[in-house]
Amino acid sequence: MVDILLLDQTTLINILLIAISGTLICIGVHFVPVGGAPAAMAQATGIGTGTVELAAGSGLVGLITAAYMYANVENAPMALVLAAGAVGSMIMISSAMIAASLIYAYGVGVPFASAQVKKDPITRDSQDIYMSKGTQGQGVPTVCFVSGVIGAALGGIGGALIYYVLVGIYGQLISATSAAAVAGVFTLGVFYVNAVVPSYGVGGTIEGFHDPKFRRVLPKDAFTSFIVSLVLGVVAIVIAMGM
Repeated sequence: MVDILLLDQTTLINILLIAISGTLICIGVHFVPVGGAPAAMAQATGIGTGTVELAAGSGLVGLITAAYMYANVENAPMALVLAAGAVGSMIMISSAMIAASLIYAYGVGVPFASAQVKKDPITRDSQDIYMSKGTQGQGVPTVCFVSGVIGAALGGIGGALIYYVLVGIYGQLISATSAAAVAGVFTLGVFYVNAVVPSYGVGGTIEGFHDPKFRRVLPKDAFTSFIVSLVLGVVAIVIAMGM
């Protein structure tokens, strides 16, 4: 136990990995098309809810798939656990975007169009001619959907990496079941923290990687998230010291 808790090279690497994980979650949030209340009224692109809900929701699904892979594959390699987390989050966000698209198309009756680009970077389809008057875009255009899937993958990898690191630490101090529970709860906390950080930078809505706001706020938010996650990494080690 003493060897685990000493601030040796391995412990420092674990803290750094947690910081990187939290930063990936923060970066992933910027990729997801967050529409908030305007999107709920089909007056902006994206999913009609906020950054925290989307990050936590996709993170929870990714955490479940990562934990399942870790628990059911003997000596599961890190890459496999991270892939499981990414796929779980991607499925969740994709499902949310598809459900939103069905509501927009068949419930509200609006075409999908981005206000940030004249042509969709993926399909090259014109966007401005489909813009509904008085809106900032509507629906989930192809570029927004692709961006959301990328963001979910980054968030899922970040959450899975935190879980993998913490289970490795706590599993040597307490039972496997208890270690999984503590690691899962802590990972969810990191998700929430790193979803709140970009919510201030995003300031309501963001379409994805093609949105000018993406390039403007991402560097500052990512740096802030790294520092915050670094502190959380230290907290994770302190929790281990109390076991």
